[in-house]
Amino acid sequence: MLRRSMSDDLRVHLGLDDVLGDLQHARRRGDLGRLALLAYCEVRRWARQAGEPALAARSLSLVTDSPPPNRLEFLHRVDALISELEATRARRTEQVRRLG
Repeated sequence: MLRRSMSDDLRVHLGLDDVLGDLQHARRRGDLGRLALLAYCEVRRWARQAGEPALAARSLSLVTDSPPPNRLEFLHRVDALISELEATRARRTEQVRRLG
């Protein structure tokens, strides 16, 4: 059971690194379509699997809020989402260090 738990934790951690890297790359390129896709599909999926429902809800609202935000507001929200993902990664990494 411990092995499975450690494997799941590693999979969640690596998934976060992948999603965060993709999101940062799309943000640097200014690819709004890719940012929306990543926020709606990948960030939300990862957050649900990792037990982060508030983060999943924020990534969903980034894309589904009505009326849609203008380009600048959308990019500000993406930046906030990236910051939150980075903070989540730091928090989870610290938890693993304390347990290990």
